[in-house]
Amino acid sequence: MWVTPLIERKRDRGALTPGEWRELIVEYTTGRVPDYQMAALLMAVFVNGLESAELAALTGAMLHSGERLRLDHLGIPIVDKHSTGGVGDKVSLVLAPLVASCGVGVPMISGRGLGHTGGTLDKLEAIPGFRTDLTAAEVQRQMERLGCVMMGQTADIAPADKKLYALRDATGTVESIPLIAASIMSKKLAEGIGGLVLDVKRGAGAFLPALEDGLELARTMIGIGEHHGCRTVALLTAMDRPLGRACGNALETEEAIATLKGEGPPDLQDITLALATEMLLVAGVEADRGAGQGSGGAHRAPERVRGRGGPADHRSCHHRHGRRPPNHGRRHRPLGGLRHHGQARGPGQGRGGIGLHLRARPGGDPHRRRGVGAGHRHRGGPPARPAAAGFASGDDGGSGATG
Repeated sequence: MWVTPLIERKRDRGALTPGEWRELIVEYTTGRVPDYQMAALLMAVFVNGLESAELAALTGAMLHSGERLRLDHLGIPIVDKHSTGGVGDKVSLVLAPLVASCGVGVPMISGRGLGHTGGTLDKLEAIPGFRTDLTAAEVQRQMERLGCVMMGQTADIAPADKKLYALRDATGTVESIPLIAASIMSKKLAEGIGGLVLDVKRGAGAFLPALEDGLELARTMIGIGEHHGCRTVALLTAMDRPLGRACGNALETEEAIATLKGEGPPDLQDITLALATEMLLVAGVEADRGAGQGSGGAHRAPERVRGRGGPADHRSCHHRHGRRPPNHGRRHRPLGGLRHHGQARGPGQGRGGIGLHLRARPGGDPHRRRGVGAGHRHRGGPPARPAAAGFASGDDGGSGATG
């Protein structure tokens, strides 16, 4: 395929035809288009954007570059949720089993931390032995047994997206709304879902803080979903401060389990119930907000953990198998991000913070036993008691409390 004319046309604000996008993605995925040419095209898209027909064609080509999950035999509605990410966002851990307990299938392909935002896979892997690299057969079995599954992207699902994302990450073209939308939707549509609920974060702790960017991304993904016959709705939710009380992979997992039992912080319960309601409506199931107030999904958590290589006691992120990290202490000064709305990124950032969501070092632990737990939220004045407790594992070079 002769790619240079395509790069020049996109550079000059022209459009590629759907056929050209399909052929280009096939050729790139199979290695017949080099990275340097695709990088040039991605930068042209970053600068000039994509027309709606181009975006639909690109997403479709990425979707069809691999396999799709086949879950029709389950005989239940299949829906999913996607969050654009934020600090302390552990909603997926609560939402998937909760919605599954209402008779709706939830196959969730999740991701890892990006920048200051946390990743669902990292949180799950804070449970000792928990596996997220499932085969297609394992996904089928878990969906049949539990009605939900949370896993990482496999080599067979949207491989073009996996390759393109790595290239975008290396070439400064991640923050392109059309490319973000195509990446998200190609993976979600590959799950074989009939409905999708988007949790688009806005505010200081969000991946896209500006309201106008969040709205544009939401509208773009809704349009892609409709084009592919997937009923898609979006909620814009606040991320001007961390969600819940815990930040850090293991602490957030523990808080999610408590929330499944009806014992979680109010803000986490509220957003989870709002998203669950939308998922049930999209699935055509009558949504009763009161039904989620108890522990409807909690009974699925132990079996889900045991079936993925984790311990029988699924609460043991720290306390039993992992132990509460030895180097823990309390911050007696207000913690940025828990007091001031504009500083929500603080607990999740690696520089100037404690680096809760940093990627794993070679051969190392992805900071599974670091975290911040808020004592309470306050609007102003000195805290009446410690603002937060900080935790850091002693086996990664930490010494003493994180304050």
